[in-house]
Amino acid sequence: MKLTVSDLLDLRRTDHAALFKGCKHPWEALSRIGGHLKKHLKPAILGKVSKGASIEGAVYIGKGTVVEPNVVIRGPVWIGRDCEIRQGAYLRGNVIAGNGCVLGNSCEFKNSLLFNEVTAPHFSYVGDSVLGYKAHLGSGVTLSNLKITKGNVEIVTDEKRIDTGLRKFGAIIGDAAEVGCHCVLNPGSILGRGAILYAGISWRGVCPPDTVVKLRQAQVLIARS
Repeated sequence: MKLTVSDLLDLRRTDHAALFKGCKHPWEALSRIGGHLKKHLKPAILGKVSKGASIEGAVYIGKGTVVEPNVVIRGPVWIGRDCEIRQGAYLRGNVIAGNGCVLGNSCEFKNSLLFNEVTAPHFSYVGDSVLGYKAHLGSGVTLSNLKITKGNVEIVTDEKRIDTGLRKFGAIIGDAAEVGCHCVLNPGSILGRGAILYAGISWRGVCPPDTVVKLRQAQVLIARS
C-alpha cells in the first residue's frame, strides 16, 4: 500500500491543503500545524459560544458552529463552519477542525488536523494525528501518540520500517475510514480509505483501504452453580 498524501486524503475536503505542499507523506504536515496557524489564523468568533465555555488565546470559530457549555479551547485553534463542539471537549492547541465536524463530549484534541465532516462524538483522544474526510471514531477511541520506549515513531509495513522523524505521532485516518468503539491505535498507525476496525481492537501498522479488521475472542460460558 502506498502511503502518499493523495493515496489517503482528498485535499479538496479541507481549507488547509497548503499544509501538505511539498509533503510526500501526510505525517510530514504535523510539524507544520503551529506555523500554519500562526501565519494564517485571524481570531474571530462567528458561531455561538455557550456560557460556561472557556476560550483562551488565538481562536477562530466559523459561522454556524455551536460550542456547548464546559468546553475548553486553548489556542491556537481553527474551527470551521457548522461544527458541533460538545460539552466537555478539550482542544489544547494547534488544532484545526474543518467544516461540519463533531468534536464530542469529553474528547481531547491536540496538534491535529480534522478534514471536513469528521466525527469523534464521545470520549476519544486525538493527538498528533490527521483524520481524513468523513472519518469516524466510535466511543472511547484512543489515537496514542507517544511510544512507551525511547525513539521516534516508526511506520511498520510488511516490507520495512519507516522512521517518521517524529517523537510524537498518532495516526493517519484515511477518508471515510471507521474506527469502532474502544479501539486503540498505537503510535504510527495508518488506516487506508474506507477501512473499518471493529470494536475493541488494538491496532498497529498499516491497514489497506476498504479492508475490515475483525476481533475474534474465545468466550467460555459456564453454568452458575
